[in-house]
Amino acid sequence: MRKVITYGTFDLLHWGHIKLLERAKQLGDYLIVAISTDEFNLQKQKKAYHSYEHRKLILETIKYVDEVIPEKSWDQKIDDIINHNVDVFVMGDDWRGKFDYLSNQCEVVYLERTEGISTTKIKKEIASL
Repeated sequence: MRKVITYGTFDLLHWGHIKLLERAKQLGDYLIVAISTDEFNLQKQKKAYHSYEHRKLILETIKYVDEVIPEKSWDQKIDDIINHNVDVFVMGDDWRGKFDYLSNQCEVVYLERTEGISTTKIKKEIASL
């Protein structure tokens, strides 16, 4: 079984997120999604609209997602890859190069962002209403 992992906040879920998850799942048989906990988001000075538990619940209903785990720190990725026997690490290409150091542990793939949509864009548009 080929396992894939990706990371993110996945707040205000939109079709760009779904496309990312679909393409990540196509790279293997089993997709693990690590989502930032509320505490980790605070460390990053980021606030999600939905709580960790609600974001986890939403992601668990998506057909491409096989498992959801918490992301509690920047440094846990190597441990996650080892502990979950991950073959492929996937991130959006806005992170290109940032995680190349993981290539000693598994294949690293950067997927092109879905054009025309982002959580930041949604938040800005809602704020302007």
